[in-house]
Parts: sequence; structure tokens; C-alpha cells
Amino acid sequence: MKKIFTLIAVSLGLFSFSLSAGIDDVVSAFKAGNAAQAAKFFDNTVDIALPAKTSSYSKSQAEVILRDFFNTNQVRSFTILHQGNRGGSEYCIGTLVTKNGTFRTTIFMKQRGDRQYLQEIRFES
Repeated sequence: MKKIFTLIAVSLGLFSFSLSAGIDDVVSAFKAGNAAQAAKFFDNTVDIALPAKTSSYSKSQAEVILRDFFNTNQVRSFTILHQGNRGGSEYCIGTLVTKNGTFRTTIFMKQRGDRQYLQEIRFES
């Protein structure tokens, strides 16, 4: 019986780690200004809201949009202000400091199967 409880506890621990690993990897990509690393987590379509434009993009289009944003706004730092999850979804709100200004940034991911997919990115001046 003790072995069963240990197995359940370890499984739950690994499951929670797998949930946070996705958003932690995306945050690392944002800190580095690395669109290709973030794109590994993109869903089939990604909503990207920029100060001047908001739209839905395919995976490849979203990577180009994010790369252009990072090229135009060289990342200096990214600080997490709030992070949470609810019903298989996980989000992070942070401050992205770039050479051209500071952006309040929201990252929204959704769990599907055993993997998290990035579905929405918002950059607000």
C-alpha cells in the first residue's frame, strides 16, 4: 500500500513538472529574445497582439512575427509579475524590457494531451 501512495505522489509530481516546463521554456525564450525556441510550443494557430496590430497566425507566420518583434525590440530582460493555471491552461504576465521600451506581456498556454501549446501572446505598451 505504501508503494502505491509513493507511486501516485511521484506521478503527480512529474505531471505538475510537465505542466510548468512548457511555460518556463517559453519564458526562457522570451528572456533570450529567441522566437525559434518559443515557436517549439506554438499551437496550430497563435493569436499575437502587438501595440499596432492584432491577428491570428499559423505556426510559421507567428514565428516570423515574433522574430520581427524581437529584432525590432532587442530584449534586455523579462520579469514575471504573475503566473497561474486553471483547468489545463497556464498563463504568465510579465514585463518585457527592450531597447525601444517596456511591454506588459501575457503568455497563454493550453494543455492538450501530454503537451502544452502556446495559443496567445500579448504585448501592450
